[in-house]
Amino acid sequence: QVQLVESGGGLVQAGGSLRLSCAASGRTFSSYTMGWFRQVPGKEREFVAAIRGSGSSIDYTDSVKGRFTVSRDNAKNTVYLQMNSLKPEDTAVYYCASQYGLRSRSPSEYNYWGQGTQVTVSS
Repeated sequence: QVQLVESGGGLVQAGGSLRLSCAASGRTFSSYTMGWFRQVPGKEREFVAAIRGSGSSIDYTDSVKGRFTVSRDNAKNTVYLQMNSLKPEDTAVYYCASQYGLRSRSPSEYNYWGQGTQVTVSS
């Protein structure tokens, strides 16, 4: 029943910023842990960030710590990923995902996925 739609991707120069949004539908959005993942063709899907339903517990992969910020607005059923100081290696398709359980870095633990939004960072 949960549906996720990402937006906000695009082209940006190295050092620039983008803000991704994920609009969610579901009976109890605030109960879900929301995660952000990214994937390059031919590579495994990589964990980026996750946030618990209340927003009180947040996790980031090491490569984005200090540059990316995940947040959520449960009143709007939306989760965000603010990406600053972007690097060419951040180029990927970014996916929003949800799970009913605890925070996790494993894609297999997430039950619902959006279609993805392309982020391209030029040097």
